[in-house]
Amino acid sequence: MAADLILPNGGTPAGTSSPASSSSLLNRLQLDDDIDGETRDLFVTVDDPKKHVCTMETYITYRITTKSTRVEFDLPEYSVRRRYQDFDWLRNKLEESQPTHLIPPLPEKFVVKGVVDRFSEEFVETRRKALDKFLKRITDHPVLSFNEHFNVFLTAKDLNAYKKQGIALLTRVGESVKHVTGGYKLRSRPLEFAAIGDYLDTFALKLGTIDRIAQRIIKEEIEYLVELREYGPVYSTWSALEGELAEPLEGVSACIGNCSTALEELTDDVTEEFLPVLREYILYSDSMKSVLKKRDQVQAEYEAKLEAVALRKEDRPKVPADVEKCQDRMECFNADLKADMERWQSNKRHDFRQLLVGLADKNIQYYEKCLMAWESIIPLLQEKQETK
Repeated sequence: MAADLILPNGGTPAGTSSPASSSSLLNRLQLDDDIDGETRDLFVTVDDPKKHVCTMETYITYRITTKSTRVEFDLPEYSVRRRYQDFDWLRNKLEESQPTHLIPPLPEKFVVKGVVDRFSEEFVETRRKALDKFLKRITDHPVLSFNEHFNVFLTAKDLNAYKKQGIALLTRVGESVKHVTGGYKLRSRPLEFAAIGDYLDTFALKLGTIDRIAQRIIKEEIEYLVELREYGPVYSTWSALEGELAEPLEGVSACIGNCSTALEELTDDVTEEFLPVLREYILYSDSMKSVLKKRDQVQAEYEAKLEAVALRKEDRPKVPADVEKCQDRMECFNADLKADMERWQSNKRHDFRQLLVGLADKNIQYYEKCLMAWESIIPLLQEKQETK
C-alpha cells in the first residue's frame, strides 16, 4: 500500500469585519496603503500611451517607468516602451518559469470589431489601467518580482532581441513540472485544495452573473439617457408658447439636463471603474484554477510512483530519488499555492471594499445631483402660485 501523502498544514485567512462607516473604511484603506508603501523597494508605473502607424500594422505602446533600490537593477530608474504583446510574452515567461505560483491575468487582447474601437481614448485608458495593475501585482509579489524575465521586461531597451535570443532560466521546479506528462490520473484532491477549487467555481459564477446584469443595466441607462436628452428640450420649446409658465418650464428643461449629465457620469464610472475589476477577478480565478490543475498533475504523478514502489516484491523497498523529487515538487506546489491564495484573498478583500465604497459613493452623488436639480425648480413654481 502506498504511503500517505505528506501535505503541509495551511491556515485559513483571518476574517475581517466591516467598518462602521464608509469614511472609516476609506481611512483604513488609506492606512493599509501607507503601511505597504513603507516596505516597498520597487515601483513600476504604466503611462503615456502612444499610437504607432506602420505599413503592416497599427498598435499602441506604453511607457514603463521603474524605480528601485534593489541590487538586481544596475540603475535606480528605467524608462522603456512596451506594447501589449510584450506584456503577453512576460506573462507566458512567468508561467513557464514559476509554475507553482499564481500569475496575475492580463486584460483580454481581442475586442469585437465594430463594437469597441481599440484605438479610442477610452479603450486605451482602460487598458493602460489594467496593464498598470498587472505590473503592480507582480511588483508586490515576493517571488515574481525577482524573476529574471520581469527584470528584463522592465529594463531592456530592445526586448525583441532578447526574445529572439532566449535564455534558459527555468527553475528546477519549473523544468520538472514542464515535463510532467498527462498520463497520471489524480485520485482525489486533498480537502483544502478541493475547497479552493469549489470556491473558485462559485466565485467566478457569481462575478460573471454580476458582470452580465451590470452590463444590461448600463445598456438600459444609456437608452434612458437618450430619452432624457429628447425629453428635456421639449419643455424648453414649449416655454416659448407660454407666458407665466415660461420660466418654470425652462427650469424643468434645465433640471432634466442636469439629471442627464449626472446619469452619464454614473454610467461612465461604472463602465470604467467597476466592470474592469469584475473582469480582472474572473480572469484571476481562471489563473488560479490553472495552477490548481498543475498541482493536481504533480500529485497524480507522485501517487503513481508511490504505488509503483509499493507493488515491488521487496520487504522494505527503498524510495527512489525520482519519487522523493516528485514529493518535493508537490510540497513546493502546496506551499506556494496556499501562500498565493492567501495573498489573493487579502488583495480581493481590499480591492472589493474600495470598489463597493466607490460604487456607493458614485450612486449617492448621482441621486444628490438629481435631488438638487429637482429641488431647484420648486421655488419657481411656488413663486408663480403666490403671484397668482
